[in-house]
Amino acid sequence: MKIRRATMAVVAAGALALAGCTSETETPEEDTTAAEQGGDTDTDSETGDTDDETATSGDEAGGEGDGSTGKADLGDVTTAEDEISFSTGSEQYNAYNGDTSATNSTYNAVVNNQVQSGFWYWGTDGAIYPNEWFGSYETTSEDPLTVEYTISDEAVWSDGTPVTANDYLLEWASSNPEALGGAEALGFDPVSDTFGKYVPEVPEAEVDGKTFTVVYPEPYPDWELVVSAAKPAHVVAEQSGLDPAELTQAIIDGDGETVGQASEFWNTGWVFNDYEIADEAIVPSSGPYTLQGSVWEKDQSLGLVPNEEFWGTPPATANLVFKFAAPETHVQALQNGDINVIEPQATVDTVDQLNNMGDTVSLLQGDEMTWEHLDFNFAEGSVFSDDEGGLAAREAFAMCVPRQQIVQNLIQPINPEAQVMNLREKFPFQDDYQEVLDAAYDGRYDEVDIEGAAAKLEEAGLETPVEVRIGYSAPNQRRTDEVTTIKASCDEAGFNIVDAGDPTFFQQGGPLETGDWEVALFAWAGSGQIASGQPIYSTDGGQNYGGYSNETVDEAWDVLATSNDPAVHLEQIKVIEKELWDTLYGIPVFAHPGVVGYDSSLENVRHTSVQTGVSWNAEQWVRAN
Repeated sequence: MKIRRATMAVVAAGALALAGCTSETETPEEDTTAAEQGGDTDTDSETGDTDDETATSGDEAGGEGDGSTGKADLGDVTTAEDEISFSTGSEQYNAYNGDTSATNSTYNAVVNNQVQSGFWYWGTDGAIYPNEWFGSYETTSEDPLTVEYTISDEAVWSDGTPVTANDYLLEWASSNPEALGGAEALGFDPVSDTFGKYVPEVPEAEVDGKTFTVVYPEPYPDWELVVSAAKPAHVVAEQSGLDPAELTQAIIDGDGETVGQASEFWNTGWVFNDYEIADEAIVPSSGPYTLQGSVWEKDQSLGLVPNEEFWGTPPATANLVFKFAAPETHVQALQNGDINVIEPQATVDTVDQLNNMGDTVSLLQGDEMTWEHLDFNFAEGSVFSDDEGGLAAREAFAMCVPRQQIVQNLIQPINPEAQVMNLREKFPFQDDYQEVLDAAYDGRYDEVDIEGAAAKLEEAGLETPVEVRIGYSAPNQRRTDEVTTIKASCDEAGFNIVDAGDPTFFQQGGPLETGDWEVALFAWAGSGQIASGQPIYSTDGGQNYGGYSNETVDEAWDVLATSNDPAVHLEQIKVIEKELWDTLYGIPVFAHPGVVGYDSSLENVRHTSVQTGVSWNAEQWVRAN
């Protein structure tokens, strides 16, 4: 049997996670994520190999000690009756299904990573490692690419229901409306359609079977990422008034009318905007921890407990508590012992504060595949839309945004090597960043030009001052500082910048989704995929919140996403990046610096550059005896 372990470059490919205030998170950090757990896991772009100098080594971080970027082999584990707490920020977990366009965030992913397991996971550098205890997969044909998946006979949901092909068939159906009657008829709202788009025919499987086969009629560079974890199909069926076998057979038969009955629950039944789970039977676990029996204190914390039915290595510590604490409170909370592991927003003072805490606190730092950006709203009526101020108005804004000042004041004090980021699909620490940059961007917005910005506003024909609401997930001190810095500059050019920070920015029905902003400020968190940016920049893409549409960009993504040739990937990225600059989809600002602080008594806490964040291996955290 051949299990393919690919080392992915350090960037992103189909569905990125929103990252809010921490390194990944939007997860969109805002953070948004193509949920790492979902079947449609794409992220932002392809990248070249990295040497992982930015990731903490196994020796430094309590890993395997051999330089591996994967999880340590802890041997036989006896779960310690203890509690370890962690925070990504004040944004609360609110969705067991993080694969919808409204729930795809790192804030949901950090919890779901512990309750939904799958065929693989990302190492600290974006390498893919198989979860051999979950199952296996092998390529049985190269033309067309055919992959056979086998789920462990021991794999069961925490309610005792076996994990089967039924669950993966539902993953496929939820992202493939075209095969089942069309998106409107079917009704699913996935953040990414990757699984269905590149696997147009239903996977070969039997009802309740432990194996299934996926066929890609055309090459797809991120094929290994397409199938990972799945949600419980039996819960979706039962909550939709269907027999589980009936739903699965309907998918196999292409009966879209029956399958469509499950879409409403799939879209909304696992969303908990009131921050409580009324019926724990709908959230069974296939991971080391479970929400069943969890302790949820609204606005405070969510405490996971061990999954007694878990067949893999049990969690090292019994109680894993996710605390919903504003980033500016993290350092003090760590010092007080109120939170044991933090991934704070790396403000100017964070590193100094952590270093000054002495031996009781440990500090990890490293580059991250998460990047800050300002996106324009192209919806009809927006000042930046083509029927209003158009490109001239977007150019005016780009000319007055003081990106260099933002990086110098907010990022370089933490990472002296930090620079303004001028690409979206490549990071400054990647080998081919400069080659793409030379082909795509001429530096026209590197320096602030107030006079030029004012002239462009006049050309746009807009009455000044032009009000521009910059929306982001609040509270977030660094983003507040960014908006303040932008206002001080752009108001001089004829804008009236309004701080539109909102705690509900990333929620379902919140400002990001409804388009209640002129400029959106957040971050995409990636993990080294190749084609993940497609739903972000393509016309009608599931993560294209601003409504951007460009035929050249669409065509380039189509070419890139149907090729396994790295030379093709690189050439098309150059085309995409240049067009995104020439038409101003948005403005990249900087790559996030990664900072992790933790109680020095803990073992196995390890920094990672990918969107999963430091809690990527939280089930291995344990207090030293």
